[in-house]
Amino acid sequence: MSGTHLTRRTLLTAATAVALGATTTARAAAADRPQVPQIWGEFIRSPFTHPQIPYVGRAGCRGGAPGLPRPRHFADATEYGAVPDGTTDSAPAINRALAAAGRAGGGTVTLPPGTFRIDDLIRIGDSGVVLRGAGSGRTTLYATRNLTELIGVYGSRYGGDKSSWSWAGGLIWLAPKARWDALVAAIRSRAWPFEGWTGNKRDEWTALTAVEPATRGAWTVTVADPGGLHPGRLVLLRLADDEAHTLLQHMAGGGPGPASYSWDDKTKLLSYVPYEWPVRITRVRGRRITLERPLPLDLRPEWQPRFTTHVPELTGSGVEGLTLRAVLTPQSPHLLDKGYNGVVLQCAYDCWVDDVTVTDVDNGFGLVAASACTLRRTRVAGRGSHHPYFCREGSHDNLIEDFTLEQRTVPAPPGTQLHGINVEGLSSHNVWSRGRMEMGTFDSHRGLPFANIRTDITVNNNGRHGGDASAGPLFGARFTHWNIRVTNGRAGLMKIDALAPCSATVGLNTVTEFDQTDVPDFSGDLHSRLELYGTTDAVRPRNLYEAQRELTR
Repeated sequence: MSGTHLTRRTLLTAATAVALGATTTARAAAADRPQVPQIWGEFIRSPFTHPQIPYVGRAGCRGGAPGLPRPRHFADATEYGAVPDGTTDSAPAINRALAAAGRAGGGTVTLPPGTFRIDDLIRIGDSGVVLRGAGSGRTTLYATRNLTELIGVYGSRYGGDKSSWSWAGGLIWLAPKARWDALVAAIRSRAWPFEGWTGNKRDEWTALTAVEPATRGAWTVTVADPGGLHPGRLVLLRLADDEAHTLLQHMAGGGPGPASYSWDDKTKLLSYVPYEWPVRITRVRGRRITLERPLPLDLRPEWQPRFTTHVPELTGSGVEGLTLRAVLTPQSPHLLDKGYNGVVLQCAYDCWVDDVTVTDVDNGFGLVAASACTLRRTRVAGRGSHHPYFCREGSHDNLIEDFTLEQRTVPAPPGTQLHGINVEGLSSHNVWSRGRMEMGTFDSHRGLPFANIRTDITVNNNGRHGGDASAGPLFGARFTHWNIRVTNGRAGLMKIDALAPCSATVGLNTVTEFDQTDVPDFSGDLHSRLELYGTTDAVRPRNLYEAQRELTR
C-alpha cells in the first residue's frame, strides 16, 4: 500500500480503535490500567517518518499477510526412501524429494509422523519448495552430525580462532542452490566468505539505474533509467558511504553525537558497507517506481543510491510442522560451536518457518542476509544454545512472532555464552512479537543495527549481548521496546532510553541495573523517549506491530 492512500483522518480513526480495543479478562486481571501513550498519537500522524518509532507494518513474508502460502503437494518423502524408524539415515531420501520438487517447479514434500534420522543436513535450494511435517509434536528429524563434520572447519573472515558455525549455517538450510554451493566451496578452500546478496566477495552485482534523492518513508522514487525494472522484480537498493561516514551517522539518527563518534577504527562495521536493502517493485510509471515497502533511509547523492542486481534469491519456500533434535552433546565454549545448528534462511525473500521446534542445538533459528521472511510458532528447547535466534549480515523486514525460548534443561557449562534474540550487522526493520523468553536477552550485538522493534514479550533477562568493539555501536536509531515484561527486574538491554539514540521504551515494568551494564556509544542528547515506565501490560495498543498493520491495511 502506498502511503498516499492513507489520510490523516483514516489513521486517527483506526488508531483509536486499535489502541482502545477489547482486552481479554485474563490478561486485564494481571495488568495495570490500560493507557495510550503520547508517542502513539504522534506516530499515527507521521507513521513512515516518526523520529523514534520505525514503520514495520509490512514486515514479514508477503508483507506480513496473515496466511502463509500453501504450495501444491509434490510427494511424501517416504516415496523417496525416507523411513520414520529413528535409525535409518533418511537425509538422502528427503534431499532427493526436495530436489525433485525444485526441478518440477516447486511443491510441498511431506513427512509423516515419526522420527527420521538424518546424518546430513537438509537443503532447500529451489524457490517454491516446502518441507512439511505432521506437526512439531509429531514429526522429528534427529540430527546426528554437526556442520564441522559435514562441511568442514569454518573460520572467521575477521581472523582469530573463532568458528563461524557459531553464527552461521543450519542443519536445515534454506538458501539458493548456487549461493549455497559457492559458500561451501569457499569454506572448504578456507577463503572465508561474505554471506550476503552480492556473493562471497561482494562483487556479484551490476547497476540497474541510479536513484534520485528521496527521504526516508517514501514509497515511490524516481530513477534515471527504468528500462530493466518491472512490477514483481526484486532489486537491491545499494547505498555507499562517504569519507565522513555520513551514511552511518544517518543510521544512528544524525546530530552531534554520531558526528563526533570515531568511525574510522570500526573496521568490522565498515566492512558491512555498502548498505544493501532488497525490495520488490510493485509499480512502474515512467521513471517513477513504487516499492513494496517505504524507504528505510534517506537517499542522498553523496551515497550514490542505485538499484542493482544480486545473486538469485530463494523465494516462496518454507519449513513447517516438525522438530529438529540434535544428538545431545555439551554446549561448546564461546565462539567455538561445532554447528549443531537449527534452521537458517539465507539470501531468502518471502520465505517462512512455521510450527518448528529445535532442541539441543548450538544455535537455533537464523536469518542471514534474509529479508521479508516470517518465523511463526517457533521454539528453542533443550540443553541451551549460544544464539537461540540470530538476525545478521544485513537482514531486513523480517517478522518473528509467537516464539518461545525455553529454560535450558542442564546447567550452562563453564566458558559458554547465552545471548537470546540477536540482531546485528546493519540489520533493520525486523520485528520480534508475542514472545516468551524463559532465558536470554535482547541481544543487540553491535554492528549498528537500526529501526528494529521488540513488542509484547515476557522475558527472564539473564543473557548477555556480544559483539566486537570493531563492530561499532550497539544500537542505531529507532529501536523500539513496546510492552515488555521483565520477570527478573534486570534493566540491561530492556530499558534503552539512556542507551540507544532516537529510541522509544514504552510500557516497561520497573527494572534496575545489574550484571552486564552498558554506556551509550554516542555523546550528548540521545533524543530518546521513555513512556509508561513502571507499568505492566498497560500500554495500548498492546502490540505495536499488529497496531501498525491495522493502521495501514
